[in-house]
Amino acid sequence: MASDEKRSRSRRLATLSLGALGVVYGDIGTSPLYAFRESFAEERVTPDAANILGILSLIVWSLIIVISVKYLTFVMRADNNGEGGILALTALVPRSGDYHGAGRRRTLILVGIFGTALLYGDGMITPAISVLSAVEGLGVATAAFEPLIIPIAVVILVGLFAFQHHGTGAVGAVFGPIMIVWFIVLGALGVAAVIRFPSVLVAVSPTYAVQFFVSNGFAGVLVLGSVFLVVTGGEALYADMGHFGRRPIQIAWFALVLPGLLLNYFGQGALLLGNPSAVDNPFYRLAPSWATIPLALLATVATVIASQALISGVFSLSMQAVQMGYLPRLRVRHTSETQEGQVYLPGINWTLMVACIGLVLGFQTSSGLAAAYGVAVTTTMVVTTLLFYTVARERFGWSQERALAVCGAFLVVDLAFFVGNIFKIPKGGWFPLVVGVIVYTLITTWRRGRWLVGTRQRKGLVPVNKFLERLDPNTPRVPGTAYYLTADPAQIPASLLVNLRHNNALHEQIVLLHVQLSGVPHVPAARRARVERGDKGFSRVILRYGFRDRIDVPQALEQKVFHRKGFDDNMTYVVGHEDLHPTDRPGMPLWRERLFTVMYRNASNVTQLFQLPSDRVVEIGQPIDL
Repeated sequence: MASDEKRSRSRRLATLSLGALGVVYGDIGTSPLYAFRESFAEERVTPDAANILGILSLIVWSLIIVISVKYLTFVMRADNNGEGGILALTALVPRSGDYHGAGRRRTLILVGIFGTALLYGDGMITPAISVLSAVEGLGVATAAFEPLIIPIAVVILVGLFAFQHHGTGAVGAVFGPIMIVWFIVLGALGVAAVIRFPSVLVAVSPTYAVQFFVSNGFAGVLVLGSVFLVVTGGEALYADMGHFGRRPIQIAWFALVLPGLLLNYFGQGALLLGNPSAVDNPFYRLAPSWATIPLALLATVATVIASQALISGVFSLSMQAVQMGYLPRLRVRHTSETQEGQVYLPGINWTLMVACIGLVLGFQTSSGLAAAYGVAVTTTMVVTTLLFYTVARERFGWSQERALAVCGAFLVVDLAFFVGNIFKIPKGGWFPLVVGVIVYTLITTWRRGRWLVGTRQRKGLVPVNKFLERLDPNTPRVPGTAYYLTADPAQIPASLLVNLRHNNALHEQIVLLHVQLSGVPHVPAARRARVERGDKGFSRVILRYGFRDRIDVPQALEQKVFHRKGFDDNMTYVVGHEDLHPTDRPGMPLWRERLFTVMYRNASNVTQLFQLPSDRVVEIGQPIDL
């Protein structure tokens, strides 16, 4: 019996590890297409033996330090009930205590939000550079394909984003096996070249990386901006932890991904040692001429998978941001009945598609896009290290010495990559920064605006107990139950006050319904609803959801409330609708009030967000001066 259970756990672990290959490692796994090549771009350093071995040593130790040690060994310990990613890490920042006062916590949260905002720029660049670099392999095979590279890349991107509404569940089963083939091919291509030039293996010594900086000085620092491309998937790896768990991701990395990547990078280095002219595209030059087109097709499939994973990550990140109150309500479609994380956001999808196509048309080559890639991710990695330090001290109970030693070492590496990427800003690195600033402005404007609206609303509200004391017992009551959605279950919502004032009547049963979005990923169904019965036909229902839970209010009420004695399932949902008016009152600059008003008016309505039946919803307007 025990052996059967052990085999079952082993099979599940193997299945999750296989799935992690297709989702988690797509971004890192396609970096060999361009990372080594870009390290010699613009002739910063010449492809002589010393520089080849130096750059190769930097790549090897970047993969080990950043991915194997920082993320897989340390950062992934900081999970929010199994969920990872910078937004989940930000939610772990302590809410109280002497170590971080309210001001410091607010600063850390704003830093985390900015790191989150930068990932949207990464989400736009990754599909564009991955697909374009794969299709460029056709140009290596024959010059006849060169005029078609841009159109083919655009067609692939359009097809990729048009597919999103189907969800990833239908093709998820084939992602892992394809990526197994991809990493095996990466390793095989590298082994063939290493056999011809085995001396390349000496680059495993970090002394070659040190000597590279000594010999090249400032030019060596600039090369770090390109070397960083080998680890750009680190943040996505952490963000996808909730889908598979830490152990399957670790197994996939050490069993297949890291060996395949190292062998391929060593192979590219060996190729350049024997033929420095192959520096124009060492990945495709590794393959024999007859295999170039099949390799390009396999690379295209691998980059589509990598892009799919990142797009899904942006969807998931956006849904978390909405449910944590960082973004306005967006239209969300759940594409799987069993996996909460599989969602589709039409607005985000088409925005990403337009941005990706614009990047391909604007930069034309993957080398051009490489200049824009890395600035956002390295900044986010710095933010992750800073947040991890706080979580390690407060959540894990680490001593200051231990936290400084570990996080300080990571920060040195992060800042070195950060400096190397700064010089990319004039050549395209400005793009993800601009996207990050725009998203950050939207997030902070939304949060500030919602706070202002809540403040303005509370001034006219009445506590529930006082309202019940003053309620005229002769007030007419109509049959049925009215569920009034409220942001504060201790107060009578403005929609009820307006309804009573205009109609001078109430339903027989009044339920103050509050949907509470928690800072945890999931709330068990058994703890979803809390019901409190009150006087004069009034009751209170509080529904709790995590930031990755699917919100379905009618379903929760059906399971927990309707069947309770005294509740009538002939209900009406009453939703307040604020009519906002920007003013010069203190609170926000006028331009931000106008921006918030536009965001509010274009947000998906509560009916859609909470899955309310539209034929049972009544909206009551309330004018608010910001």
